[in-house]
Amino acid sequence: MNRRAIVIVLDGVGIGGAHDAAAYGDEGSHTLGNIARAVGGLDLPNLESLGLGTLDRLDGLRGDVRPTAARGTMQPASKGKDSITGHWELCGVHLEDPFPTYPAGFPPEVVEELVRLTGRAVIGNLVGSGTDVLVRYGAEHERTGAWIVYTSADSVFQIAAHELVVPLEELYRACTVARQMLVAPHNVSRVIARPFLGSEGSYLRTANRRDFALSPTGETLLDALAEAGITRTGVGKVDDLFAARGISAQHTRDNSDGMARIHEWIHGNAGGFLFANLVDFDQLFGHRNDVAGFYGALRHFDRALPSLLTALREDDLLFITADHGNDPTTPSSDHARERVPVLVAGSRVVPVHVGERASFSDLGATVAEWMGIAFRGRGESFLPQVLGCLRRAKPKGLPRLPQWPVGPWGRRMLRIRAFVWAPPCGLVMAGCSSAATWRMPPILRASAPNGARWLLRSPKGRENLCSWSCAPRRRSRRRRAASVGRCWWNSRRIWTSSA
Repeated sequence: MNRRAIVIVLDGVGIGGAHDAAAYGDEGSHTLGNIARAVGGLDLPNLESLGLGTLDRLDGLRGDVRPTAARGTMQPASKGKDSITGHWELCGVHLEDPFPTYPAGFPPEVVEELVRLTGRAVIGNLVGSGTDVLVRYGAEHERTGAWIVYTSADSVFQIAAHELVVPLEELYRACTVARQMLVAPHNVSRVIARPFLGSEGSYLRTANRRDFALSPTGETLLDALAEAGITRTGVGKVDDLFAARGISAQHTRDNSDGMARIHEWIHGNAGGFLFANLVDFDQLFGHRNDVAGFYGALRHFDRALPSLLTALREDDLLFITADHGNDPTTPSSDHARERVPVLVAGSRVVPVHVGERASFSDLGATVAEWMGIAFRGRGESFLPQVLGCLRRAKPKGLPRLPQWPVGPWGRRMLRIRAFVWAPPCGLVMAGCSSAATWRMPPILRASAPNGARWLLRSPKGRENLCSWSCAPRRRSRRRRAASVGRCWWNSRRIWTSSA
């Protein structure tokens, strides 16, 4: 099999509050929508052409374009709103209980154990943003060599250290020790090494961050792909989020570096599955409430997108999505409980709206079906909608088709009896031959969802109601069969959504 799947996670790029956003204190969060209003409208022409503006009202993006990608939104089903929870759910694993958080800092016994195991004192132990913590404790750390320990609204245990005071390898060892000691009930989702450089008043975190995550609690898409012998390649922090189980990754300096590695993989001869995380949206701008920086990162991604799309092979599917929200316009500097967009591009993709999915895991199930493995995790694949090949269900009472004479098109028409179906997604497809032959009988109209229209699009792009004109009666029966058959062949992937 030569199929490839590419999943790009735009970290923190949500598209509006989830159904339970209020329970997380995130009512009103809408990362893309609020950024659009704050900057006077989004200028993202390539994402607009894929259909991003059709998913929600986003100032600056048209909602009436004819998209080139399949698209939809996904609701979070797991408990929690951090990166691990989102990525695990994308790969089919749901959390029934959220990871523990520490709004008042970590218990004394946890801090004392870290001191005992590492031989260094601890300062900080508070909730705060990384930049503020460095301003408050950076100079003291340089004088004493003590670990700066802090957390956030998410389930994280973060250890910061100056690279010229504490060698990176010692910092990573300390994080490994912390990961081993933080077991239930203190099983935080991630221990994060936060190295920094600079001097008092000008400290800057470096690109040598490393995440030490819990191992997934169930079988993931990555496990299933590994078992099937399908190559898995990571870009960014994805291996850290899965405790390196089922995937290894090339860590990146920033989004530009990440896009370069994605571009290299797509243009190269590598096969299998590419899983990429672009973290700048979240790490550099969302957590710092930097609206201009967040928007700049979106524009940078949008400008780089055409080079990826044009390089896709015939058997490639590209998925663009997110793992949670991180609205930089709200007072909070933490993650937000939001829906996420999903855009699917490729030469075999039908530009259909796949609706609002009940779980991020639907994406993982779709990738699995595309790659030919049985794994579905906790999701439901929407691949049939994306490819325009939903199973046909013949409406009861559909009139019998005429027994066309033999010939390739006549045989095809006789073989595919059911020309009309109304799948659960609310989309309707009609082979022109059925509608044309029977002049849209009531049984065909009745099988459509409310507000649906039957369309035939010719190869030149014209749209007309199906009619007998595609096979005039004055032609011979054999020529009529061939004409109607061609009409079916050309219209087999034409869809129109219900109102």
